Order: sequence, then structure tokens, then C-alpha cells
Amino acid sequence: MLLAQAGAQGGGLMQFFIMFVPLLLIMYFMMIRPQQKKMKQHKEMTSGLEKGDEVMTTGGIVGRIAKVQDQFIVLTISEGVEIKFQKASIAQTLPKGTIKSIEE
Repeated sequence: MLLAQAGAQGGGLMQFFIMFVPLLLIMYFMMIRPQQKKMKQHKEMTSGLEKGDEVMTTGGIVGRIAKVQDQFIVLTISEGVEIKFQKASIAQTLPKGTIKSIEE
């Protein structure tokens, strides 16, 4: 009788692992992997920033890059108005002429 109980408990543990491993795989492919791809794309975008590019920050500020430094960029948001941002706070690059079309 003791052997039957021990066998049942061992089977329960095995069933737990059979259910747990696919759950981990689903979580990886649904949550972790897409986030890693998004972070990689953002890093590539920020490393390719150049003077004159038009960008939008995560706060919604639109401007033209005046200076690119190691970890920071200087944005010109209006004539004579420049703000320093971390590169990581750039949400997206905009097509050339976007700022001009917004001002009109």
C-alpha cells in the first residue's frame, strides 16, 4: 500500500512538470521575446540618430536634433530653444518635413 501511494505522488509531480514547461514556453514567446525584439529595435534606432533628424520624445515633444553626444542629444524645438534629452527618451524618428507641416 505504501508503494502505491508513493507512485501516485511521483506521478503528480511529473504531471506538474509536464504542465509547467509548456506554460513557461508560452510565456517566453508571448511576453519576453517580443519585448526583447522591441528593445533591440529601439537601441538600433537611437544609435543611428544624426544631426538634423526630426524626432519625437516619449513625452510628445517634437524637434530637430542639433547635437548628438554619447548618452544625450540636444533638440531644437523652436528657433533659439534647445533642450537636452537622454537618447533613450526618443520614441521615434519622423519623416523629413514633419515639423514644417505641423507648424503650418
